[in-house]
Amino acid sequence: MNDNAIGVFDSGLGGLTAVKELCEIMPGENIVYFGDTSRVPYGTRSRETILRYSKQDLNFLSSFNIKAALVACGTISSVALDSIKDDYDFPIIGVIDSAAAAAVSCTENGKIGVIGTPATVKSGAYETRIKQMLKDAVTLACPCPLFVPLVENGHIDPSDPLVRHAVELYLEPIVRFGADTVILGCTHYPIIARAISEYLGQGIRLVNSGREAARTLCSLLSEKDMRCGRKQGKCSYYVSDSTENFENIGGVFMCRPICGDVHNIDIEKY
Repeated sequence: MNDNAIGVFDSGLGGLTAVKELCEIMPGENIVYFGDTSRVPYGTRSRETILRYSKQDLNFLSSFNIKAALVACGTISSVALDSIKDDYDFPIIGVIDSAAAAAVSCTENGKIGVIGTPATVKSGAYETRIKQMLKDAVTLACPCPLFVPLVENGHIDPSDPLVRHAVELYLEPIVRFGADTVILGCTHYPIIARAISEYLGQGIRLVNSGREAARTLCSLLSEKDMRCGRKQGKCSYYVSDSTENFENIGGVFMCRPICGDVHNIDIEKY
């Protein structure tokens, strides 16, 4: 048994969808969450910038003596994780492998769509993992650069004209492609999953990358006997910009109010 906290980080608020899953499947764990809200989004940045930001984020979480980290960011998981995960003395889980495995297990026609940030799509990470698991799979990846800023600014209702227009703009190729399974390759996207699902139509399976990663981390901690035995853990939240905005919109991600234990930090110090 290990009583240290689990660290979770993302470029902004999206990683809270993974925190929500962790709280449901491992309610006894303490969780430290960092959202880099002053530098969101990461998905339009260069590889060098993403690497630098990722190291700063992990260095900050390391100050809490965490036992494991969940990179709740598709961009970092696809662009930077392989280059930095060996620099730390705790296990680091990304969102790519588990989501790819879930998509492969779900698909019936072998056509899998991937939606993510421009950096995630450019990396080809999801397609590579899918092909390794199902060689006959056919994939189509579409960048959705407006989804993250829409969600971060509270535009999440399916009837919102901005949401509706962005969904139609980005997902029309997925519909024409005929995918029966679509990976939400960014942890922000489950917040607008209803709008995405309504546009794609009935029968299209959506894979929540944050949920799958949380399940993978749970299995890893169980295998290593690193789970905490307490009944109820605590979540602490840190951001690099406004705590008020985080509390207001973060509650939507967590499906419950966030208040009190949110702190602002200067991430450039790390």
